[in-house]
Amino acid sequence: MDVQSILKNLHPLEIRVLRAFKPGDELTAETLERDLEYKPGHANQAFSWLGGKELVAETRREARTFFELTDLGRQTADKGTPEERIAALLRDKGAHTLPEITAALGLEQRDVGSAFGKLSKSGAIAMDADKKASFVKETPEITATAALLKKAAAAENGILTEETLSADESAIMKGLAKKRGAADALFRIVERETVYYTLTAASADVKNGLDAAGITGDEIGSITPDLLKSGSWKTGTFRGYNIAVPPARIVPGRTNPYVSFLESVKDKLCSLGFEEFDGPLVETEFWNSDALFMPQFHAARDIHDVYYVKEPTKAKSIEEPFLSNVAAAHETGGNTGSRGWNYTFDREFTKRLILRSQGTVLSAHQLATAKVPGKYFGIARCFRYDKVDATHLSDFYQTEGIVLGDEVNLKTLLGFLEMFAVEIAGATDVKYVPGYFPFTEPSIEVHIKHPVLGWFELGGSGIFRPEVTKAMGVDVPVLAWGIGIDRMALMALGLNDLRELFSYDIEGVRLRKAKY
Repeated sequence: MDVQSILKNLHPLEIRVLRAFKPGDELTAETLERDLEYKPGHANQAFSWLGGKELVAETRREARTFFELTDLGRQTADKGTPEERIAALLRDKGAHTLPEITAALGLEQRDVGSAFGKLSKSGAIAMDADKKASFVKETPEITATAALLKKAAAAENGILTEETLSADESAIMKGLAKKRGAADALFRIVERETVYYTLTAASADVKNGLDAAGITGDEIGSITPDLLKSGSWKTGTFRGYNIAVPPARIVPGRTNPYVSFLESVKDKLCSLGFEEFDGPLVETEFWNSDALFMPQFHAARDIHDVYYVKEPTKAKSIEEPFLSNVAAAHETGGNTGSRGWNYTFDREFTKRLILRSQGTVLSAHQLATAKVPGKYFGIARCFRYDKVDATHLSDFYQTEGIVLGDEVNLKTLLGFLEMFAVEIAGATDVKYVPGYFPFTEPSIEVHIKHPVLGWFELGGSGIFRPEVTKAMGVDVPVLAWGIGIDRMALMALGLNDLRELFSYDIEGVRLRKAKY
C-alpha cells in the first residue's frame, strides 16, 4: 500500500474518521453523526470513500422495523379514535342514530360506519329497533388503539420500534400501519437497515502518516466571508490543490429526448384534428372520481391510491348542475336509465382536494363544454402512490382523449389504440384484453410487447357509461382512453426502465439519441 499516495487523496471527512477511531472499533453512520457531528449523508460518503481505499470494511447489517405516527395518527392521538369518541358520546349523552353521531362528532360517514361495525361486533354498543345506538360496556376495541396512539405520541418523534411492542400491541399495530398509502393510516411502517463498519489494519499506517505530516482534517478548503472577516485564514493551514486538473468541459444545451417525444405525440394528434385540453394538478374527489361514476365508499375506488392535499382540505363548492346530476346518478341513476349505486351521496366528501390520480379527470371536465362531433386530447401529469419499478412510477404522464359523435363505436376505438401502439410507441406485437373501469362499458386494455420487459399494459380505454356522459349533458357515444405515455416512450426511445426518462445521470441523457 502506497501511504503517501493515499494521503494526497484523503478528504477531510475521511481524515477525521481515521484520527478519531482505531482498527476494531465498530462504526455506523449514527456513530459519526454523534461523535464527529457529521451532517446526514456525510457519514455514508466517508464510509464509501474509505471503502474504496480499503481502509474500512463492512462487518454486518441489521434490519429494523419502526412504526411512525402519521399526521392522521397525531390528530387521532389528540382527539381520540372514532371508536373512543363514539363510545364516549353514547355513554355520556345517551342513544343516537348514525347520522346524529356523524353530525355530533364531525366525523366522515365512512369513519362512523367502520367504527360502528367494530364496536357493535365487540359488544361495546348495540342498536335498538329505532335505529339508535346505545353504549353497553367498555371493550378492548375502545381502549387498545387509543393506548397505543398515546404511547407513540409520548415517544421521541412519534416513533415506536418493533421490539418495544408487546404481543397484543403488535397484533393491533398490524391493523393500523401501512407501508404504502400511509396518508389514511394511523402509523407508517419504516424499515431501516443499519450497516456496521470497522477500520482495517491498513488504516493504522495511514493514521501514522497523517500524524507525521501534521494533517488534522481541519485544514481550510475554501475562503469564506467569515474567514476573511476574522482574519483567521492568515494563520490557518490550507488543503492542497491539484492545479493540473483539467477544467470542466462546456456542453451546449439540447432538448431532452423525452420532451421531444411528448411534443411529437402532440403534433401527431393535432394533425389528426384533435383539440388539446388541460387542467389543474389539484382536483376534487368530485371530478377525479365521482364524475366518473366511482362510488364513494366502494372498493372500486381502491384502484386509485391518491395523495390528499393537507391545506386546504376541501374546495368551497362544486359547480352546478353537475353536482346534482352526478349525485342523482350515484343514488338512483338519475336520467341515465341506470339504477345507480344505491347509497346516499356525500356532498362534503366530494369537495376533498387531491392530486389528480388519472388523466380521465380532464375528459370529465371537457364533456361539459365539448362539441358534438368532437375530438379532444391532453397530456396529463398524474400522481398515484405506487411501488416504483421498471414499468411503474408514482409521478407519471398519461395521454388522455375523448371522441364524441353519433357514429363512433368500438371499432373506431380499436383503430385509435392501434395508432398509439404501432405508430407512436413503435410496437410490433399488440393485443387487446377485456378490462374493468367504473366509468366505461365495454372496457379494453391495450398491451404491447417490449423486447426486454415482455408484455405490459399500455393503457385503458372504453366507451363512457351514460352515468358519466348524461350527467354532463352529453347524449351521444363517447370513446375514451388513458394511455401511459411514459410506457410508450420506453418503446419509442429504446429504453428498458421508466426511471431512465427522468434520470439524474445528465451525461447519459446527453448521449442518448432521441428518435423524435
